[in-house]
Amino acid sequence: MFVVVRNTDVLVEEHEGALRLPARAAVEPWASEAFYLGRFHECDCYGAPARADLEPSGGLRFSPARALFAELDEATLEIVGRAIALVDFETTHRFCGRCASRTASGGAAPPAVTAGSVSVPPLGEHARHCPNCGLTFYPRIPPAVIVLVERDGRLLLARSPRLRPGMFSAVAGFVEMGESLEQAAMREVREEVGIDIAELRYFASQPWPFGRSLMVAFFAQHAGGDLAVDGSEIVQADWFDLDRLPLLPPKISIARRMIDAFVESRR
Repeated sequence: MFVVVRNTDVLVEEHEGALRLPARAAVEPWASEAFYLGRFHECDCYGAPARADLEPSGGLRFSPARALFAELDEATLEIVGRAIALVDFETTHRFCGRCASRTASGGAAPPAVTAGSVSVPPLGEHARHCPNCGLTFYPRIPPAVIVLVERDGRLLLARSPRLRPGMFSAVAGFVEMGESLEQAAMREVREEVGIDIAELRYFASQPWPFGRSLMVAFFAQHAGGDLAVDGSEIVQADWFDLDRLPLLPPKISIARRMIDAFVESRR
């Protein structure tokens, strides 16, 4: 599998009315280099940055990764997400932040492998190393929290301006320096929708490379306050009965998994 990306867009082709990842031979001409992601169904997988001097043709086009949620299976989407995150790391850490020297890739690759017309870094870990001052850079994975709040059997769902029209989700945000996950969850909910929460219960975590983060999910109970959205991160929020939920995020997201799990637990 060969995933060519440009920022968070992915090179795809249309087949019988649906989008799919093209064969490796079809997309290699649009890649400048490649980074090994791992093996999937006994197949080596690579992420590759798109060449800046060429635009796709011959039925190929770039599609936003989020538009592929309904087109690709979850396992393939995981490979796509990993490709986006790794390519971003490799291409934004070309030079050392301490001495400005050019860094060398330590990206992992299987032994005795070729990648056609593109270069593949040698065997190693996902890192970039400065040969001048010795500093090693690793991919940053910012932790984020997402919180599904309950009040008397109803769920708090909120709308970010980034969501498609009519879609609501759980409240989420990044963890700040010096915070625990629980402190971040309480702060984000208070800042974005104006209420206090308590009784946090861990649900699950999910790597979310489309935002290049690790999402950590919690259930929580309303502990006080009335809804008051911040108008920036959140533009609308309300309490919803379980039999009258609004348009929800796609099933691949941990937000949707949380909501589905809560609804199922009440049946």
